[in-house]
Amino acid sequence: MATHSDTSLLRQRFRGYLPVVIDVETAGFNAATDALLEICAITTQMDEQGYLQPATTMHFHIMPFEGANLEKEALEFIGMPDPYSPLRGAVSEAEALKEIYKQIRKEQKDAGCQRAIIVAHNAQFDHSFIKAASERAKLKRVPFHPFATFDTATLSGLAYGQTVLAKACKVAGMEFDANEAHSALYDTKKTAELFCGIVNKWKDLGGWPLADNTQNN
Repeated sequence: MATHSDTSLLRQRFRGYLPVVIDVETAGFNAATDALLEICAITTQMDEQGYLQPATTMHFHIMPFEGANLEKEALEFIGMPDPYSPLRGAVSEAEALKEIYKQIRKEQKDAGCQRAIIVAHNAQFDHSFIKAASERAKLKRVPFHPFATFDTATLSGLAYGQTVLAKACKVAGMEFDANEAHSALYDTKKTAELFCGIVNKWKDLGGWPLADNTQNN
């Protein structure tokens, strides 16, 4: 019989998937043509009581791939006038993704999960850029599910009646600094906090009967 301290707790909660919170900043909306400029990924873990929390944070500035399109409006929106500035300390898509995927696979294995799954706010957007960058880098061992995601815009719409990240965080009782928004690092941290909060609130409300679930497996 499994207990609340069972190391397989996270695996059981999400059907064998390890949730990884992602945010990207880009030079446009087209994943096939527009540059990926920044990425942050935060893994998740569960404590012995079954509460979800952020684990490892990985953050990279990305150099535009060769031939990438850079929309002026997009660069102004994210406050990045020169994506080629050496002050950014940017690395290639391949370097960033290899490091992120390596850590995800390690934590996925440690948790006994079969695969990772992307968690993001309006997740289809982030997923499309991750997929396109992985293809350009010719990375065959991508840890994420190829099409399924957890979308916090949808989840927060259900939980809090808000789909905008800043507004959902406010209703959830979280601080949100608009001046820090549109930074992949900050947005990923807030999305991870929001996602974990929703999952844990659902648990407290009895929406996921932990004891019954673990005993039946």
